[in-house]
Amino acid sequence: MLDVPHEGKVRGHQRVPSDSKEFHEVTKRDALRLLENDVDRLLQTTEEVRRPALKAEMGRFADLFGRFLQEEGPALDWNKIQKLPENAVMNYSNLKSPKNEQIRNMLDKLVVIKLNGGLGTSMGCHGPKSVIPVRSDLTFLDLTVQQIEHLNKTYDANVPLVLMNSFNTDEDTEKIVRKYKGFRVQIHTFNQSCFPRISREHFLPVAKDFDVEKDMEAWYPPGHGDFYDTFRNSGLLKKFIEEGREYCFLSNIDNLGATVDLNILNKLVGEERATTPVEFVMEVTDKTRADVKGGTLIQFENKLRLLEIAQVPPEHVDDFKSVKTFKFFNTNNIWANLASIERVLRERTLSMEIIVNNKTLETGLRVIQLETAVGSAMKCFDGAIGINVPRSRFLPVKKSSDLLLVMSNLYTLKNGSLVMSPQRMFPTTPLVKLGENHFSKVKEFLGRFANIPDIIELDHLTVSGDVTFGRGVSLRGTVIIIANHGDRIDIPAGAILENKIVSGNMRILDH
Repeated sequence: MLDVPHEGKVRGHQRVPSDSKEFHEVTKRDALRLLENDVDRLLQTTEEVRRPALKAEMGRFADLFGRFLQEEGPALDWNKIQKLPENAVMNYSNLKSPKNEQIRNMLDKLVVIKLNGGLGTSMGCHGPKSVIPVRSDLTFLDLTVQQIEHLNKTYDANVPLVLMNSFNTDEDTEKIVRKYKGFRVQIHTFNQSCFPRISREHFLPVAKDFDVEKDMEAWYPPGHGDFYDTFRNSGLLKKFIEEGREYCFLSNIDNLGATVDLNILNKLVGEERATTPVEFVMEVTDKTRADVKGGTLIQFENKLRLLEIAQVPPEHVDDFKSVKTFKFFNTNNIWANLASIERVLRERTLSMEIIVNNKTLETGLRVIQLETAVGSAMKCFDGAIGINVPRSRFLPVKKSSDLLLVMSNLYTLKNGSLVMSPQRMFPTTPLVKLGENHFSKVKEFLGRFANIPDIIELDHLTVSGDVTFGRGVSLRGTVIIIANHGDRIDIPAGAILENKIVSGNMRILDH
């Protein structure tokens, strides 16, 4: 049997109602025992040599499931939210730049970690998302390697790059990183856990055996909160601490704004370091109406912590979305002290809210996957702070509309980093909405532009329906282009659209 520590009541992000038929009125204790037995059965289907490591992994899964059964529902006690203390969120503009001669020493205390577990399927691409070309035929991974190599060359430093892969991305990533052999960057990889999806009907794993390759749909990577355990288990945490490294900077690989920031690093390991160590930094940025669902920072039970929308009582969702009440949202750029991560794991004080993700598989089977988020561990660290960073540090590419921005003349590429053009009069990026049916897949999206339009002066673009763009188009102000069903609009080469609405049918045919 698996050794499963029973923890106190945990508030998760959703739950199956206690009177639900799906629970089959099995008691919580029986549900956990049945799951443990089923996981033991799964373990028997693996080669003996793999069993000890997999048993430990499945122990963490059973622990997560046990906590899920104990949870009391999503809501946190809204009345216990305290006002953010004055010093809880620092303004980035108050940070000081380090002296040049100190930078190398500072960088030698840093490890860069990128979350590389996601696939490019939502954008119509095969394989890891990190290998989608985003600019000048360079992928997310190419740009990351270029950035770190530039740091290492400029300051004669040795900042390593660590990729946290999932079973979905591991094999492809291992092949791809070989091409960086001649670069001045040490690249390490490790895999996050692989947990079994559980049936919503009987709360048991849907997998028949441990052959993940054979039935990928039966397994899932349990969110980036899994980072702490798997980073330690990979041996990399111990290795970096022994090398004298002090902090890791962790971010999503698809956030092109998440570059190593020397001013933040100076606050942590340089001349500006505080007398009481800052163990955890969450980069937040000003919330706009486009970010109302993003997690925010609150003071709760005298600790700074992350509040996600799924934890909010229904009657307070509007308060949560208010730009006035909660001014910041989490960019998922996180700086954490390595020795503190080791301590929190050793003392078993790591606790993260459970996110319950309900899914329906292609077979029609309804499953639950239990996940955690890396930022929700914030409350487990001492001296945690938020830093309110410029919006430029949050440039995620989740959709083709984001791709339009990063491929455009809004940015220039400098040593792997995207820098906003000085010709842009204001620092915010345009709001771009492209129709799902014609633009959601990368290949389709690229086929609709002879080249990416000039959007230096664009505020807002909405495109819907069968629309194509000729070469050298310029979009300014607010532009709305709508081709109704059965119509097609071809924007001619060289067209300048400023504060225009285009609708109907406009074909340009070669003759």
